[in-house]
Amino acid sequence: MPQAAADVPAAFAAAFNTGDLDAVQELYESQGVLVAGDARRPVAGHELREALAEHMSLGLPISVTPRRVVENGDLALLLVDWRIAGTGPDGHQVELGGTATDVVRRGADGAWRYLIDNPFGTT
Repeated sequence: MPQAAADVPAAFAAAFNTGDLDAVQELYESQGVLVAGDARRPVAGHELREALAEHMSLGLPISVTPRRVVENGDLALLLVDWRIAGTGPDGHQVELGGTATDVVRRGADGAWRYLIDNPFGTT
């Protein structure tokens, strides 16, 4: 688990790229939300897991480039460029990406987790 806010994006990418959905979901607080789908609505719990699984089912790696980290106590705002690209399982080219605007929080265990994950945070 990331012990610094700036390490959350790399931890996410590492877990995502192993294909371990449980490891990815551990990076979210129990009440954390993911802004998902075309409707860009926050989802939590089972819906969050389903949204993560959908992107992971592409079988393609994610790359992340943190742009900015702003910390205030146990909260931090992360701006992160991300990209998923390659040939999907159906043989079609996949090109997904954007700039995430995320809020992470340090827990009692000292680990930082997503409170709000907004992958398309600039739209």
